[in-house]
Amino acid sequence: MTRDLSLSLFKTIVTVAGAVSLGVCLTQLSPQSISWGYLGLLMFAILVAPRISLAIPRSNIAVSFSDALIFLSFLMYGAESAVVLATLETVSNCYYNKWKGNIKFGRHMIAANASVVAISTSAAYLLWHFLSGVTDIENFAANTRNLISTLGILALIQFCLTTGFAAVFRYLRDGTNLWVTWKRDCFSSSLAQIVGAGIAGIVFKIINYGDLVAAGVAMVVFVIVYLTYRQSISDINTAIEQVEEAERQKAETERDRRREAERHAGQLTRSLEKEEMTNAALRKSEQDFQYAALHDSLTNLANRKQLGDILRKLIKDYKVNPAVSFHVLFIDIRRFKNINDSLGHTIGDKVLMIAAKRFVRMLTEADHVARIGGDEFAIILRNLSTVGKAQKVARRIFRSISQPFSLSGNRISISVNIGIAPCDAEYNTPEEILRDADIAMHYAREKDCGVAVFSKDLRERFLERARFEMDLRHAIDRDELRLNYQPIVSLQDGHLIGFEALLRWHHSEVGLIPPVKFIPIAEDSGLITPITVWILGQTCNQLAKWQKISPASKDLIVSVNISGRHLEANELIDDVELALENANLDPRYLKLEFTESVAMENAEHTINILNELKKIGVQLSIDDFGTGYSSLSYLHRLPFDTLKIDRSFVNAVGETGENSEVLQTIISLAKNLKMRVIAEGIETISQLNLLRNLGCDYGQGYLISKPKPIQEAEKMIYERPDWLPSYGIEEYDPASSQIVDANLPVF
Repeated sequence: MTRDLSLSLFKTIVTVAGAVSLGVCLTQLSPQSISWGYLGLLMFAILVAPRISLAIPRSNIAVSFSDALIFLSFLMYGAESAVVLATLETVSNCYYNKWKGNIKFGRHMIAANASVVAISTSAAYLLWHFLSGVTDIENFAANTRNLISTLGILALIQFCLTTGFAAVFRYLRDGTNLWVTWKRDCFSSSLAQIVGAGIAGIVFKIINYGDLVAAGVAMVVFVIVYLTYRQSISDINTAIEQVEEAERQKAETERDRRREAERHAGQLTRSLEKEEMTNAALRKSEQDFQYAALHDSLTNLANRKQLGDILRKLIKDYKVNPAVSFHVLFIDIRRFKNINDSLGHTIGDKVLMIAAKRFVRMLTEADHVARIGGDEFAIILRNLSTVGKAQKVARRIFRSISQPFSLSGNRISISVNIGIAPCDAEYNTPEEILRDADIAMHYAREKDCGVAVFSKDLRERFLERARFEMDLRHAIDRDELRLNYQPIVSLQDGHLIGFEALLRWHHSEVGLIPPVKFIPIAEDSGLITPITVWILGQTCNQLAKWQKISPASKDLIVSVNISGRHLEANELIDDVELALENANLDPRYLKLEFTESVAMENAEHTINILNELKKIGVQLSIDDFGTGYSSLSYLHRLPFDTLKIDRSFVNAVGETGENSEVLQTIISLAKNLKMRVIAEGIETISQLNLLRNLGCDYGQGYLISKPKPIQEAEKMIYERPDWLPSYGIEEYDPASSQIVDANLPVF
């Protein structure tokens, strides 16, 4: 039960018990008790008594005449009259204090207080009545000893009950200990009952004597004593307050003076210290600001602004004196994003700091090195007369930076791409020479050659690439992308298995752009992912239509190449599912091809993604097998259905079967791994026969069919030609044993 509920229940029980006590007393009140004397006493208790209580200074005790009136009513008019008077006096007293603002009463507390007084007065009478049956204390009017005993019993019982109820109430309200609460807050109130009992006894005796003169004298004495005591208490309180106020003011004045002196001294000291600190901070802040404005915060190398200032001066000096030559190296750390992603940015920052220190160690005092952003650095080489010497320095940097090192328990090896831009009279701003060094760096990255020197041909290629990248972003919207389909056939019985979808770009202005030009651009720019999504949607929809042509075409499959960018993304699985769902195509007729190098780049991630794709139900193929660096420990864990032999191994086979050992090994490996084998790039009859003899399952190439547009591929499905020629075909040149028309690079 909660404390609030217990308190409410207690107040309810007390109120009900008090109401019962008051009701019983009202029914038992005799008409003889209601006299003018009792009514006067009752009016005095209701109207006057609450206003003449006397508080004892420096205590929680107040002398009230209400107890005296209750006891006097009991002695003169009986217990029932005393209960009624006590209840009404308590209600009046509570409302008076509430009106004065002395006390704030809670809900139902006035009724509860009145009920407590009614219960305690009734209980005191019952105990007295019980004792009067075994003693003669009932005869208190004529016997002073009995009067004292009666008043003592009434005062003691009323004190115990009222204080007991008060202690229980505070325990239920605040949770304080009953004994501690009673001793601290209630015990001192016993003086009120004792004084009240004494006054009631004296008044009762005076009334019993019936001497009006004595009563009048006593009344005057009581009034004088009351007024004198009240005035004395008021004077004492006023004097004490004045003395205390004077002492407080004196102490406060002394404290204020002392604090003021200390404050002034402290302020002076702090002002001097603060001024000195401010001056020092300003000097340091100015130095730090100047340093931060010109240096990289991580590596402490020069930043782009300082590099620009240096280059601007060198360009100006070179225009005046061409003998003052210089070369700019633009350096990019290869695959730095992988370090951040796998080891965290903290390790990545430390790698940059180590690289910066290595750059500095390999340069002369006349050279300058700067970090210009991310994992990109720039170096200014001075006092080198030729580009060849700058290349030697760049290659030395390339070799030195590649030395592995340990960092936080990780063995790390980094490499860089370096572009070199020699000084030239055409440069007017630092941005121009940095741009050309950046172009050379991108060329070094593209060719994987480590170091490259800028030329104007590279700039033209770069601009062309930038244009292609921009146009490729809108190629789908402009309907410039096309899909060609190259047949894949069984080398054993010659029936059509399916097609490989090959992407072509028919630029609206340039014309046909070969995949070898635009696929790398799409890979680097990230455009390959939305393009692959488009390819998945187109091929799935097209295959679903072709499967309805005839019973012979209902099991055709389509192969789609998946890029490394798409394999790294988490959206690949969702993209495949969406394409299959939109085309309403059975997943087993879609084959996804991954190149060997892409599959092995992050083998664990690849295994997880491929297993999820296998759950969908699609087929998986490893493409260009033999051109990468496969780890057999991972290869047997990759859930591939098909292994595609790279065209370079097929083309290397001679007319009489020489150089076929690699083909034999790859086909044997695939069979042991329970994979089907596809050979691409079949261009001669001898290659076809050799592959059939080695047990290769499927094949594709110009000997079988060139990649065809959608309409021509669909026509072949209807015509069902002989896919495996037993002798030369139209495209086949017997003299060279080669197909005349070279195959375009595929994707």
